[in-house]
Amino acid sequence: MNIQRTAIVGAGGWGTALAVLWSKQGNEITLWGHDPARTEKVRATRENPDYLRGIKLPESISITSDITDCADADLIVFVTPSIALRSVANQLRASLSGSKVVLLSGTKGIEHGTGMRMSQILEEIFPQNTVAVISGPNLAVEVSRDLPTATVLGCPVAECAEELQRHLGSERFRIYSSDETIGIELGGALKNVFAIPAGVSDGFGLGDNSKAALVTRSLAELLRLGTAMGGNPRTFYGLSGAGDLIATCFSQHSRNRRVGEKLGRGETLEQILSGTHMVAEGIPTSKSAYECARKLNVDTPIIDQIYSVLYEGKRPDQAMQELLGRDQKAERV
Repeated sequence: MNIQRTAIVGAGGWGTALAVLWSKQGNEITLWGHDPARTEKVRATRENPDYLRGIKLPESISITSDITDCADADLIVFVTPSIALRSVANQLRASLSGSKVVLLSGTKGIEHGTGMRMSQILEEIFPQNTVAVISGPNLAVEVSRDLPTATVLGCPVAECAEELQRHLGSERFRIYSSDETIGIELGGALKNVFAIPAGVSDGFGLGDNSKAALVTRSLAELLRLGTAMGGNPRTFYGLSGAGDLIATCFSQHSRNRRVGEKLGRGETLEQILSGTHMVAEGIPTSKSAYECARKLNVDTPIIDQIYSVLYEGKRPDQAMQELLGRDQKAERV
């Protein structure tokens, strides 16, 4: 495997941050965005203010809204919103016919209805290609500023995982490799759901004790559902489980935590969504997680309550009271 050119599919905050990071490491980068007008503005100004204000994109990054410009890359990294991944991948399918390009999913989510992980969608559409995944406590704004971070990259082909680790990792972006993909993806997806009630706790002003308890019980719930869906329990104690959960539930940069905080302060979901163009993955993933838990008969009280708030109109204070009013029991993780 010889990676000369990397294409990043998705020009949001995470895609832009990765483009900046990897271009500074000397990699040839193409960054694709779906909106031609916004993409042209980014190309002209070398900045993506809608998603990553104040970060300059090096001239070495090629910016495009033509998906076929990604077809001759040696590595294609998908960082679209989860609800758009299947559509975007299908747009690229014809251009990759017969290609052995490696696909890396950095998208965090679970597909509605099917319960499929993002790598499963890519494997279905591109059965001839090797698919890897990457996830961890990687806030885009910090990565773009070259602050030290760590992540985990999973691939069933050990040689591919090691090559990606060498090519994409650095002292400031430390990559740990793994042969597991299921737990890595589920940890990255489910933590977004739990960040919303963590934000609600902030909005209510409940304090550090309450939030620490909530995050700890969220990890227990993530473990129950994640292992039922096939993930390795050890993975959930790593960077894409506990690490990402901590970062997303506590960071002021977390979109999902901010959504929860606004809910806790009395804003409706409609008001919150109308005031932002950014995607908070915890909103669609809470529906997918709820569906998966029901199919697998897994006890998920926190997911159930946030689903009720987001999709059934339950008041956040009522959801909190129902969680607090549950029977006391022995601690089990």
